[in-house]
Amino acid sequence: MSAVPEGYSYGPWDNGPDPLAPPADLRDALDEIGRDVMAGASPRSALEELLRRGTPRTAGLDELTRRLWQRRSEIQRRHRLDGTLQEVQRLLDRALEAERRELFPDPDDDARFLEAQLDALPPGTAAAVRELAEYDWRSREGRENYEKIRDLLGRELLDSRFEGMKEALRNAGPEEAERANRMLADLNELLAAHAQGREDVPERFAEFMREHGEFFPENPKNVEELIDVLAARAAAAQRMLNSMTPEQRAELAELSQQAFGDPRLAQQLSTLDAQLRALRPGEDWTSSERFRGDDPLGLGEGARAMSDLAELDALAEQLGQSYPGARLEDIDVDALERQLGPDAGVDARRLSELERELRRQGLFERAPDGTLRLSPKALRRLGETALADVVHALRGKTGQRETESAGAAGEPTGATRPWRFGDMQPWDVSRTVRNAVLRSVSAGERPVRMDVSDVEVVETEHRSRAAVALLVDTSWSMVQEGRWLPMKRTALALHQLISTRFRNDALQLITFGRYATSVELAELVGLEGAWEQGTNAHHALLLAGRHLRRHPDAQPVVLMVTDGEPTAHLEPDGTAEFDYPPQPRTLLKTLSEVDRMAKLGASVTVFRLGDDPRLTEFVDLIARRSGGRVVAPDLDGLGAAVVGDYLRTRKR
Repeated sequence: MSAVPEGYSYGPWDNGPDPLAPPADLRDALDEIGRDVMAGASPRSALEELLRRGTPRTAGLDELTRRLWQRRSEIQRRHRLDGTLQEVQRLLDRALEAERRELFPDPDDDARFLEAQLDALPPGTAAAVRELAEYDWRSREGRENYEKIRDLLGRELLDSRFEGMKEALRNAGPEEAERANRMLADLNELLAAHAQGREDVPERFAEFMREHGEFFPENPKNVEELIDVLAARAAAAQRMLNSMTPEQRAELAELSQQAFGDPRLAQQLSTLDAQLRALRPGEDWTSSERFRGDDPLGLGEGARAMSDLAELDALAEQLGQSYPGARLEDIDVDALERQLGPDAGVDARRLSELERELRRQGLFERAPDGTLRLSPKALRRLGETALADVVHALRGKTGQRETESAGAAGEPTGATRPWRFGDMQPWDVSRTVRNAVLRSVSAGERPVRMDVSDVEVVETEHRSRAAVALLVDTSWSMVQEGRWLPMKRTALALHQLISTRFRNDALQLITFGRYATSVELAELVGLEGAWEQGTNAHHALLLAGRHLRRHPDAQPVVLMVTDGEPTAHLEPDGTAEFDYPPQPRTLLKTLSEVDRMAKLGASVTVFRLGDDPRLTEFVDLIARRSGGRVVAPDLDGLGAAVVGDYLRTRKR
C-alpha cells in the first residue's frame, strides 16, 4: 500500500461550495419563476418570491423568518430576569434559618444579641446582605450560604460580561477572584491605551492575551476584535438591566458591591462598561425587552438571552433581504444553526445556491430598456415544460405527421440504403468506404477500388413547411378572468414544438387588445396585463395576413385565442376605433380580413374562452367563412387544444 504523498491532506471540504457537489436542479425553480413572470411579475420580483416561498424540499425565507419569530417569542414567553435576585434571596433565607437554629438553644447573652441583630436586618435583600458583611456567624452552614451569595454575585457579574465565566469560576477561591480582578484592571488599562491612540497597543494586547487569554474563548486576533466581542456582550447585559424594573436594578446595583466580598469588581466592571460604550456607541445600549415567563434567568443567562434576541433580530433582517444590494450570502448560517438547528442552515445554503445558480447559469438578461428579463435559455426550459404538459394531455393522439420522400430537401432519418439511379441524397461516406474495403478484400483485389454497388446514401424524409400565426387576445378581460397565464403557456408550448420539431415552420406571435402587435416570445412572456378597452381582431388578422404572404410556399395556419367579440378595428390612418357593443363597421372589417385569409388558403381556428352568446355567434361565423372551426377548451386544456389543432392542420 503506497504512502500518502507529502503536501496532501484529506478531510471535509470547508473552503466554500463543494466543487464535487452535483449542480442544483433549477427546473422546478424556473417553472415557478416563469409562472410568476407570465402572470405579470418582473423576473426580479419572481425570483425574490421564489426565495421567500421556498421549494418542495427547502424551506423558504418566509418560513425561516416565521421560525425565528417563534423562537424569539418562546424566549420571552418562557423566561424572566430575576433569577439572580431569587437565588440570592434563597441563599440568604437558608443562611438566616441555619443561624437562628444555631442561636436558639444557646442561653448566653451574646446569642440573644446576635438574634437581635438578625431581627433588625433591613427588609430589602441587598441591604440585608450588606448589613451581614461584618456579622460574626455562629453557624457554619449559615456562613457557607452567605459566602455562596458573594461567590454567586461575582460569578454572575463576570458571566454577564464574559461568556462561560460562571462555570469557569465555580468553587473559585480568593486566588481566582483576585486573578479576575487583575484581569479587569489590565483590560481597562489596555482599552484606555487604545482610546488614547498609544503606539504600543499591539504589544500590550499580545501581553494581555498571553496572561489572560483563558478568559476569552473567542480568541480575538487584535484589540479591535476584542472590543467587538466585549461590547456586544456588555450591550446585551445593559439591555437586560433596561428590561428589569427600577427596583430590581437598584437591588442588583447594591448587591454588586458584595461580589466576591470586594467592591473592586463592581468598580472595574463599571469602568469597563463606560469605555466600551465610548468605543462602540453603535451598539444597542438603550433598548429593552419584555419577559413574562416563569423560568428565572441569572445575570449571565439573561445576557445570553438578550444576545440571542439581538442575533434573532439580525437574522430576521438578513432573511428579509429588504436592504439595498441584499444577497442570500449575507445570511449568517452559523448563527442561524445556533438558533434554529442544523436543518435551517441546510435550507439557507440551498436557497443561496439556488439564487447563485439562477444568476450564474444565464437565466436572466438585461432588456434594451435596462430591465431584467428571462433569457432565451430560460424561455427554452419553460417551453420544454409547457410542451411536456401539452404532450401529456394529448396522450399521443396526434398521429404521424411526416411523409417519407427521397427529395434532396429532406432531413436525415439516421438510416442508410444502397444508392439507386436517380437518387439525390448525400452519400454516407464511412459506410461506402467500408463496403468497398470489405468487397475488395473478399475478392482479393489490390488496391481497393470503389464500385457503384458500394455506394450508400443517407435516407431523408420530406416534411411540409407551414407559416403559423398565433393570435392571442390581451384585453383586460383575459387578465380579469384568469386566462392570462394559460394563454402564455400555450404560446410557449407551441413555440417550443415548432423550434425543436418543425424548424422550417415560420411562427409569428401576435397580441391584440386595442391594437395588435407582432411580438417575440420573451416580450409575450413578460407582458403585463393592462387596463385597456378593445379587442381588435381586425388588426391582428391584418398582421397575420402579412406574415402568410411573406411565406407563399408554406402551408398557412392561423390560430386565434380570444374571449371577446371584436370591439375595435383599424382605420386607414392607423388609429384604432373602439365601440361597445360592436358596430357593424367593426364586424364588417374583421370578416373582410377573414375572407382574405380564406383566399390565401388559410382556415382560421378560433379557441373560444367564455360562453358569451354574442362571442359564440361571431366566432362560429368566422369558422364558417374561413373553412375553419371553433374549439371551446377549458383553461387547463387550452395548450393541448392549440398544439393539437396545429398538428392536425399541418398534417392535412
